[in-house]
Amino acid sequence: MKTHPLGVNGPIVSEVGFGAMGISDIYAHSSRKDDAEGEATIKAALDAGINLINTGDFYGMGHNEMLVGRAISGRRDEVVLSVKFGALRDPKGLWLGHDSRPAAVKTFCAYSLRRLGVDHIDIYQPARLDPQTPIEDTVGAIAQLIKEGKVKYLGLSEVKPDIIRRAHAVHPVTALEIEYSLATRFVEQEILAVARELGIGIVAYGALSRGLLTGKLFGKFEQGDFRAFTPRYSGQHLQANLMLVETLSDIAVAKGCTPAQLALAWVLAQGDDVFPLIGTSKRDRLAENLGALNVRLSPADLALLDQAFPDGVFHGDRYPTAAMHIVAGR
Repeated sequence: MKTHPLGVNGPIVSEVGFGAMGISDIYAHSSRKDDAEGEATIKAALDAGINLINTGDFYGMGHNEMLVGRAISGRRDEVVLSVKFGALRDPKGLWLGHDSRPAAVKTFCAYSLRRLGVDHIDIYQPARLDPQTPIEDTVGAIAQLIKEGKVKYLGLSEVKPDIIRRAHAVHPVTALEIEYSLATRFVEQEILAVARELGIGIVAYGALSRGLLTGKLFGKFEQGDFRAFTPRYSGQHLQANLMLVETLSDIAVAKGCTPAQLALAWVLAQGDDVFPLIGTSKRDRLAENLGALNVRLSPADLALLDQAFPDGVFHGDRYPTAAMHIVAGR
């Protein structure tokens, strides 16, 4: 496992990270999740040399943090822990908005530290922009937590270039977590250049477009899976996208790898400052995805993939329509 600095002022992290979200909910009803397998998968990721572990206080409404805390117990010094905060949910798990007021930031952090069983969080970031709170106020609160030793580095997630610049002017931003894959390339329009100008590392979630680029997703979702309500994975959009995935599969066969491995290898090839997250709840999927580290893409391979999957070629929004207004690229 190779390692690189995360941003110009950040920690040294593994070339891929582990996204723990799907262990708790989002992709299926939480009652059907296997905690033991999820915990074992995180431990397997650590054993494989992954040190960047990504979670959020709203994943399973605290469940994910407690599970991550158990998985890293006794191995805290091996982990760069990235935590998102601010997304609000009701007792049924429905989304209520976002809160990034300074008092809320400090409260969320205190609860996360308790659930994770740690004395500090390495990278702390608002999950989405709170339209009611200036980003300067939110960043100021995180900067205070950094002074107090409760947080080490400032992160952002799914924000536009002007917000990145405003946040960075208050306190150096270490990492930007944002969706980036062969199916989602809007960051290349402006965001990637701004991050590189400011020395901010890119943590690329959705590197497999939430399973679409694996070639194993066909539109049948379990109860509680948000993809069932997302245009990209529904109806005519999905059918058009599956035809694109067939092309990806053909290229993967020629390279002697799986579509998932090829898609992850492409993200890795975008630069040493881009760190794709492997998001899975099962050890066998983790092992398959780690095979991407052995896929070498030549300039000709990259040119072929760029030609086959230019920005905007995939159909449908990447989030449900009501949620698109709070993500970057819109």
